Amino acid sequence: MGFFETFVALRYLRARRAKGFLSLSTFISTAGVAVGVMALIVVIGVMTGFTQDLRKKILSVNAHVVVLKHGGSLMDYRQVAAQVQTVPGVVKATPFIYTQVMFSAPGNVSGGVIRGLDLETIEQGGPQALQVQQGEFADLAEAAKDEPPRIAIGNEMARNLNLSRGEYLNIISPLGALTPMGRLPRMKPFRVSAIFHSGLFEFDNTLVYTSIPQLQEFLGLGDRVTGLEAAVVDIYEADRVAEAIQQKLGTGYIVRSWMQMNRSLFAALKLEKIAMFIILTLIILVAALGIASTLFMTVMEKTKDIAILMSMGATRQSIMQIFIFKGLAIGGVGTMLGLGLGLGLCGLLKRYEFIKLPREVYPITTLPVQIQSLDLLAIVAAALVISFVATLYPSWQASRLDPVEAIRYE
Repeated sequence: MGFFETFVALRYLRARRAKGFLSLSTFISTAGVAVGVMALIVVIGVMTGFTQDLRKKILSVNAHVVVLKHGGSLMDYRQVAAQVQTVPGVVKATPFIYTQVMFSAPGNVSGGVIRGLDLETIEQGGPQALQVQQGEFADLAEAAKDEPPRIAIGNEMARNLNLSRGEYLNIISPLGALTPMGRLPRMKPFRVSAIFHSGLFEFDNTLVYTSIPQLQEFLGLGDRVTGLEAAVVDIYEADRVAEAIQQKLGTGYIVRSWMQMNRSLFAALKLEKIAMFIILTLIILVAALGIASTLFMTVMEKTKDIAILMSMGATRQSIMQIFIFKGLAIGGVGTMLGLGLGLGLCGLLKRYEFIKLPREVYPITTLPVQIQSLDLLAIVAAALVISFVATLYPSWQASRLDPVEAIRYE
């Protein structure tokens, strides 16, 4: 596109009267594109942030790869852990115990899960992604034999059961001893030594940690554990590492990655993100119709000017390029305005977190925002392509004008 086409297109962007730089129709079309791009950036940023925040919080409690044994608990877990750690991509493998229990405090009873951690993990401060609000995870390994075993509970459980650090919580397991009267549940008091926060209401309200030796004694497991947790170098390669571990151990074991255990959840989030992108793109499509109508009105208004330009030697291709450039200018300015507004609003949401969510309903309490460059490129490309397509028919109509017929009655 040469200087002539660019100059004329910029002149056509000016208002007919010298009361403003842009005509009202041009302003409305630009604003429509800007609003559509802004909405897309904010919604896609929130969806991406929600997915990544949920993934982070799930992995704060769940392992990258879990190894279980068919038919029950794992006895020779030390040998199995040594085998798992030889698999490329595995950082370490640690044992764990996982079982459902009942929690009993004065005036309150609730259900949940108790997890046993190995002493090395406890001495390192517990799961790294958990935020310890009171006490220390290392205290879980310091209980004397004549003292009640120590536990770490979530902040929501502490609030619901009215517990604080140093108080006691009775834990009841249905996996009790078999007697002539039937299977009797086990019950034992535990001392609260730490209160943590994971960010997921379900975990903070139902999950309790203790050491593996204490939990083995409470459940009567002897030297058995539920399974192994394997940490991997790249969490997105967990499926591949899980397959390698499965081949290493054979068919007597069940090996599952965090991606397999949460596949339906993250697949639903991905589908929802794609659906929101398609739906909100319709806003830009509506704005593109505004660009097309603006170009049609310009063609009708500038019929005489077009005829004069063509009689002076302007080609049909030049006339078409003039109106394509005008439409792309409207779409481009709107896209850049929307990009700036969207990034600004995302920055405000991320910094001030002024939109709060009920923690009883949603797994997070605020709207997380995460902007990815690929998402921005897709949004900008979609807006510009739609704007370009909207200019083609009006521009083609302008290039098809017959200059003789256009100026015959002038």
